[in-house]
Amino acid sequence: MLEIIYIVRHAFRTNWSLDPISGIYTSTTRTPTGIPTDAPLSAHGVEQSKELADFLCNVEPGVDAVYSSPFSRCLQTLRPTTTRLFGQGKGGGKIRVERGLSEFFGRADFLHPTPPSIRQLTPNFENLDENYEPLCEPPLGGEMIRELHERLSNTLNGVITALDDDPRQPKVALICTHAAAIIAAGRVLTGEIPEDFDTDDFQCYTAGVSKFSRKKGNGTVGDWTCELNSDTTFLSGGAERGWHFNGEESFIAFPDPADERQSPKL
Repeated sequence: MLEIIYIVRHAFRTNWSLDPISGIYTSTTRTPTGIPTDAPLSAHGVEQSKELADFLCNVEPGVDAVYSSPFSRCLQTLRPTTTRLFGQGKGGGKIRVERGLSEFFGRADFLHPTPPSIRQLTPNFENLDENYEPLCEPPLGGEMIRELHERLSNTLNGVITALDDDPRQPKVALICTHAAAIIAAGRVLTGEIPEDFDTDDFQCYTAGVSKFSRKKGNGTVGDWTCELNSDTTFLSGGAERGWHFNGEESFIAFPDPADERQSPKL
């Protein structure tokens, strides 16, 4: 059975802007795939990714499987780590691009940009598992915070089950994703979902590492203990760009604001 999950946030990225009236996104820099929300890492983020690799390539037991959000900033963040691991015959040899780990965009009356596809990513990234079938797809109209938690619950349940059933018996998984997804992942893995989603509990600093260890039970989500909560002690710049929900993530109003923050039944 899978025993340990490391979840990391992508390193420091460049920015994009959104006109909430028109629903038009604009990138401040050229993106790897031409999608405005597919922002690449900044120069600082590239350096963070190298420091992250020094940490992840030396954890014991070592990483057996790697999953990533489809956004380029996550794959860029993983590149120094996977280059070293895969070059040593470790880490599973391929990155499974899971769309259920995608960035969170609030519910809107316009469509958010579609996350990059494998076809768009392969010209820029190596070692992607082109045979992997994603478990979930985030809605292009965005999500309520409750729906994000449900997406992460479904995604992580599928990832854990697949690794448990893998004949290679992987013990350690590495996941790279985004701030909101990390907070939701910590909550669903531990089963510690607050009544108020704005609660400041699980952290998500750029290139920070969270570690979850499985309890003795045979469950999937809800059966893990958090041992590291976005650790950044290995980063020369320390903790940067922390984030938490503030109850205003959606672009449209709801009849009862409390509905947006109501804990899901997972």
